[in-house]
Amino acid sequence: MTNFEIIRTTNPKAKPTDESKLGFGKCFSDHMFVMEYSEEKGWHDGKVVPYGPITLDPAAVVFHYGQELFEGLKAYNAPDGNVLLFRPLDNIRRMNETCDRICVPRIDEQVALDAIKAVVDADRDWIPKTPGTSLYVRPFIIGTEAFLGVHPAKQYKFIIILAPSGHYYPNGLAPTKIYVEDKYVRAVAGGTGFAKIGANYAISLKAQMEAEEKGYNQVLWLDGIERKYVEEIGTSNAFFMIDGTVITAPLAGTILPGVTRRTVIQVLKDKGIPVEERKLSIDEIIEAQKAGKLNEAFASGTAAVISPVGYIEYKGVGYTVNNNEIGEVSQMLYDTITQIQRGDLPDTHGWTVKVDE
Repeated sequence: MTNFEIIRTTNPKAKPTDESKLGFGKCFSDHMFVMEYSEEKGWHDGKVVPYGPITLDPAAVVFHYGQELFEGLKAYNAPDGNVLLFRPLDNIRRMNETCDRICVPRIDEQVALDAIKAVVDADRDWIPKTPGTSLYVRPFIIGTEAFLGVHPAKQYKFIIILAPSGHYYPNGLAPTKIYVEDKYVRAVAGGTGFAKIGANYAISLKAQMEAEEKGYNQVLWLDGIERKYVEEIGTSNAFFMIDGTVITAPLAGTILPGVTRRTVIQVLKDKGIPVEERKLSIDEIIEAQKAGKLNEAFASGTAAVISPVGYIEYKGVGYTVNNNEIGEVSQMLYDTITQIQRGDLPDTHGWTVKVDE
């Protein structure tokens, strides 16, 4: 286990008193983790410090060439008093794959896991206890070297911040309205669609804003070549249950290899529910809806876990899914995954990691 210096705050913040009004990512805990990288020393000087601003040179590469990446996972209070992380090594491995794509030095898996444990342990009293809440953990890396010129930085910061959070959507598990985007493109093969970088989200903002102006919660992205095959729903992986089989887009470099996505697929298999990873056209979805075979649709992601879809608009026509109600499979997945995350159900796959171990 890596030993990090712990510098405790002398000015602790007031914690939220009403956990039902936490929202998502709106307040932050007392401490953060910071570690530096240089070519000479590699990753070094990791420490837990009081949460606060960071100082960067105006020419830092992150501002001009976007060399940055982030991850997201959660910590939970278990009934036995332990603090549990959910599949942290999956996030760390995905983080390192993103590092490779944008030429950022990898971080040793154990060092990264120990860093997450250290800062979560320092702020374990910030973990909310109400069902549906958690401590959101946001690790990120930024290029800090000051220069103008297109090449990888030689200096970086690895930072972890924590946010006690509730439901991602204000209405919790209420079904969302989805707008099928066939004008803008989020990602293409060979690009960075599989990587967890801010550029992917900046690219999506225009379509998201226009969808919200029309009264929709999220955008369903189609492939960037034919504008035919469904890929992601906003910040989440997309699933469609057609005639009893759950279908999701394959990992072909254009969508995020979601940790919750992987969890959903395994839980479906455990429950004996057919699941396929294959190309699925928007036309196939619409035809299934018209034939009464589109049983359910939902998105999966760390923030919301499961977000049911109740209404889809494509080319000016609206289609209702499952009477605009959460489906049995969506509810089962949410209940099963969140109960495993909180330690209320046995973890038969070894997904949870105790902070104290």
